[in-house]
Amino acid sequence: MSWADVYPWSAPEAGRPVIRQVYDQVRRAIHAGALKPGGRLPSSRDLALRLGVARASVVAAYDQLLAEGYAQGRTGSGTYVSDDLSGVLDLKAAEPEPEVAAPPALPDRVSEFAGITARAPLSDPQTFSNGRTLMDARAQDAWSVSTRRALRTLSPAHFGYSEPAGDPRLREAIADYLRAARGVVCEPEQVIVTAGAQHAVDLAVRLLLKPGDRVWLEDPGYANTWQALLAAGAQGVAVPVDRSGLVVQAGIAAAPDARACFVTPSHQFPLGVAMSMGRRLELVAWARQSGAWIVEDDYASEFRYEGAPLASLQGLDGGERTIYVGTFNKSLFPGLRLGYLVAPKPLMAAFAGLRRLADRQPPTLTQAITLDFMESGQFAAHIRRRRLAYKAQRDALAEALGRRLGHVLEVDVPDQGMHLIAYLKDGRSDLEVEGAALRNGVLARGISPLYHRAEPRQGLLLGFTGFPARAMDAGVAKLAAAIG
Repeated sequence: MSWADVYPWSAPEAGRPVIRQVYDQVRRAIHAGALKPGGRLPSSRDLALRLGVARASVVAAYDQLLAEGYAQGRTGSGTYVSDDLSGVLDLKAAEPEPEVAAPPALPDRVSEFAGITARAPLSDPQTFSNGRTLMDARAQDAWSVSTRRALRTLSPAHFGYSEPAGDPRLREAIADYLRAARGVVCEPEQVIVTAGAQHAVDLAVRLLLKPGDRVWLEDPGYANTWQALLAAGAQGVAVPVDRSGLVVQAGIAAAPDARACFVTPSHQFPLGVAMSMGRRLELVAWARQSGAWIVEDDYASEFRYEGAPLASLQGLDGGERTIYVGTFNKSLFPGLRLGYLVAPKPLMAAFAGLRRLADRQPPTLTQAITLDFMESGQFAAHIRRRRLAYKAQRDALAEALGRRLGHVLEVDVPDQGMHLIAYLKDGRSDLEVEGAALRNGVLARGISPLYHRAEPRQGLLLGFTGFPARAMDAGVAKLAAAIG
């Protein structure tokens, strides 16, 4: 492949030989790496038209490049950058070094944001990496069918601008699904399609909060939610979590006038506990009395393995003060980059406007494929199969941990979600174990950095949804070797 057709060729200047100027332009482009070895150069006729010069001048410049080894001719095909430039790149004439300007003064928050990716999920499939999913062959085939159908039905609408809140048909399908599966109280107009749960949370932060506002956050809690809040200049109030979820009374004692509460009630991140009905009712009552908002991040609601599905917090509230957040990136695959939020009716237009400012609209083709996948019944079938598979993967991991590491780890097996927590019994640092495990090819995240005011527990976050059950024993063996 060559980028010669889009290179910014410039017309020769008066006063200098045209042939030399054409030669210099091509040579500079090669030295700069804009034209790669083996890449096709424009034909002499085409480059002459672009530069507004005689074709003979371009031919002469090409002859010089051929003679020096910068270019090579291929009979019947044209002129190409030489495949091997090792003998000519060091012949570049010495040019005066450009004046080095003083580096720009960096914003105060550069280091704050630059560090966010340090603990982000890795793209490589290291065992126990959290948030990964498995698409079985049936789901992959069905997704391919949906993709082909969407491509066959492409219309001008797919290539133009569309509604910032998302395709109305997809929003209707999401609303139907949420009413049936999660007890969410909503109409399609309340659904805003996003790039995922984190995008939805970021939109909620920007709409609901202003600098200095106090906000309840779970302690321990999801680091990216804390960071989005701090980026907006709001003040996070760490509210402890116990076996029944967020301790609402502790939040009231610390900040009764908080503007909002961000919570993961179905599967608390990272501890995995489900918020009890009593606590849910307490939280809704506080929000109504204080005029606060609740942002319910239901990131892994589809995957419940024991007992009846938990109703959404938003359904208890009736959708009056709760923004419900969900994602297809966990239920399908992370590379999809598609999620949603359900906005209370008074906030619908504002969320749609903010969504437009963020990146104009969701991708039309991706929405069309996802809509077809849902309407064909494949989404529901995929969720059913994944629940069974992920339960088996969870159980295989828990069994292997108990058998190999039961003497040093206390395993908390969750009823829902995509990861489990293994607490260290011997008091050693979970970050030390994380480093040793990483060197042994296993990603076992320490949870202690996720605590803020509460006394941190030393534990390892182990994802089980991205790896087949048969892989768990080998992964635990590597972890055992790392722990020693």
